[in-house]
Parts: sequence; structure tokens; C-alpha cells
Amino acid sequence: MKGKVFNRIFLKIKMQIKLLKSLVEELAGESAGTIVDILFEKRDINEFLIAKKMNLTINQVRNILYKLSAEGLVSFTRKKDKRKGWYIYFWTLDTEKCMVRLEQALIGKIKLLNEELKGRELKRFYRCKSCNIEVSEETALAHDFTCEECAEVYELVDNTEPIKEIKLKILRTEKDLKMIQEELVLIREKAGKKRDSAEKKKKKKADKEKAGKKAAKKKLVKKAVKPKKKKSK
Repeated sequence: MKGKVFNRIFLKIKMQIKLLKSLVEELAGESAGTIVDILFEKRDINEFLIAKKMNLTINQVRNILYKLSAEGLVSFTRKKDKRKGWYIYFWTLDTEKCMVRLEQALIGKIKLLNEELKGRELKRFYRCKSCNIEVSEETALAHDFTCEECAEVYELVDNTEPIKEIKLKILRTEKDLKMIQEELVLIREKAGKKRDSAEKKKKKKADKEKAGKKAAKKKLVKKAVKPKKKKSK
């Protein structure tokens, strides 16, 4: 039973990393995806260590991180190197913001796939076998159903297989979206508990300080009204 749970968690994390890599590569370039492996569920990672693990120069890594920082997906702290005198940056992946961006991207992808599906179900498409080019019926009609590249006659495309593929993509993307949304709920619950705990500690500290001030004030008042002893004759 424990093995099955572990495997399920492992697969879920693996899928999250895969989706995050796709997002990061879209925003910061193909070489940026590896940064997710380095930063995922870790905090304050030295930028020189990131550069070493990615086999990139420090300037290349900073360029990637600055792009992700502009999107709000990573944050940093910096410390001054006492010996060399320059600042070293330590980076953290903002998991919640990454998941929110993924959620938005997947919702957008599902919308586009549904539009594509609707088009496939309602419209006809033609293909030139020689050039392997597919065009809409409007484009085919405008060129008298002959390919403008090689003048071969277009053939009507059977939409059965493309429709099947699009529906499968929609199901997979909806599954990914559900996983990301469930993860967002967990992240927000965890953040909420952490926030509540911090507020309780803050309140407890404030109450303690208030009680201490009250006790000190009471002590001063008691001392002020304390009757003086009469001198004996």
C-alpha cells in the first residue's frame, strides 16, 4: 500500500516538473528547463551552483533567472561576499505562482483545443500528398483545389483520426489541469496554516508584552500608594 502511494506521489511530482519545464522553456528559452530540476521544492540556491549544474556561464544563468523573475516565478536574496566584495544571489522558485501560471496556460490550451475540435467537426480540409500541406476548404477553393506549390490536386482529408487525437489531447490536458488545481489547493492550505501559526505566535507575544506592562504598571501603583511606617517615640 505504501509503495503504491509513494509511486503515485512520485509520478505526480514528475508530471509537475515536466509541466513546469515546459512553462519555463516557453518563457526563457529551451536551455532554461533544467533550472526547474535544481530549484523545485528548494530554497535560496546559490546562482554559481545553478550555473555549474546547468553547465552554463553565470551571465547565461542570470539572463534566464531575470526573465523568470520578471514573470514573478522566482525570487532572490543577496549576500555580500566579504572576501571578494561583490554580491551573490540566492534563488527560490515560487511554486504557487508557477502553478497559477500553469493553470492559466492549461485553461488556454483547452480552449484552443476545443475551438480546433469544433472546426474539425464542422469544416472540411484538403491535403496535397506531394507537399504534405493541409489547407482549409476556403483556401482550396481559392486555388481551384490544386496545390499552389506543386499544382497537384488536393485530396479531401478524413477528419476521423484528427478529431480522435484532439479529443485525447483535451482529456490529457484536463487531467493535468485537475492535478495542478489540486496542488494549488494544498499549497494554499499549507500557506494558510503557516500564516495562522505566525499570527498566533505574534498575538501570544503581544499578549505576553501587554501582560508584562500591566504587571509592571500595577507594581508601580502599589509602590506609590504603599503607606509609610510611623516612627516610634
